[in-house]
Amino acid sequence: MYVILNLVMNMKINRLLELIYILLHRKSVPAGELAEQLDVSRRTIYRDIEALSIAGIPIHTVKGKRGGVTLLPNAALSKSILNEQEQDEILTALHGLSNMNVSKDDQVLKRLSAVFNKTVINWLQVDYSDWGGANNYFYDFKTAVLERRVVNFDYYDSKGDKTFRRVEPIQLWFKSKSWYLKGFCLTKQSIRVYKLTRVKNLVVEDVHFSERVLSDEQNIFATGNENVQSEIIKLRVDPKMKYRLIEDFDEDEIKEQPDGGYIVTLPWREGDWVHGFVLSYGEYMKVIAPACLRDAVKNRVKKIYERYF
Repeated sequence: MYVILNLVMNMKINRLLELIYILLHRKSVPAGELAEQLDVSRRTIYRDIEALSIAGIPIHTVKGKRGGVTLLPNAALSKSILNEQEQDEILTALHGLSNMNVSKDDQVLKRLSAVFNKTVINWLQVDYSDWGGANNYFYDFKTAVLERRVVNFDYYDSKGDKTFRRVEPIQLWFKSKSWYLKGFCLTKQSIRVYKLTRVKNLVVEDVHFSERVLSDEQNIFATGNENVQSEIIKLRVDPKMKYRLIEDFDEDEIKEQPDGGYIVTLPWREGDWVHGFVLSYGEYMKVIAPACLRDAVKNRVKKIYERYF
């Protein structure tokens, strides 16, 4: 019985918060419309309004054809509904979304801050451009995902080959210090993942698409190297590169040696990008295993030497 009562109470609190959220967006909403949106009866809506009034939230109700439910300005939310920590968490989440430009303005954040009677601390700033100010199309892709609009662009793979892509964008991913687009490729008829920095000449089309029901075969996260197997890579790193080790690897992958150096052991997928990563450490990193990776890096170094000397 206690579990059922607790579930009912949680459902009611969620509905009350949703009701407040609706009223934050609009000056006045008819009770019938609120009942329809929240999938309850009008009687329940009036009971919820009464509960919110008792909790200290001034809600004004006007009956009649032009009437409706209004959340009065300068409302303060009682701790009987949300405690201090919960209020802070909600405002923090909204502040983060505001920084990410997910909403067109920050009016909801301002009004909810007034409801909680709190001042939002501007502790977070999100900037998706690089230090050089290059455009990585993040906001264009965000618009395309939210509005479900087809995009097309030129895409450069890891070998530098350019292909034209037409995609139904599904989601933006941030993984391993880079942004990616997950989308349904209309040419390949399957899910593909694209690195945003390799996208050029992006066009957001005025063509809308519906959400697809994908088969397991179509839903493979194809990145162009699905058949490449991971293997254990062992690297030796000079102590001068300790600051980079902390940035690039997990703590359990790093083992300090008696001479002050470090051995890094981890599973990686072989590819040209690994060669470039190793070379980015210059003379301060050496491949111990596997031998094929060590030979590949040596060949790269030889070609660089031949180009300069």
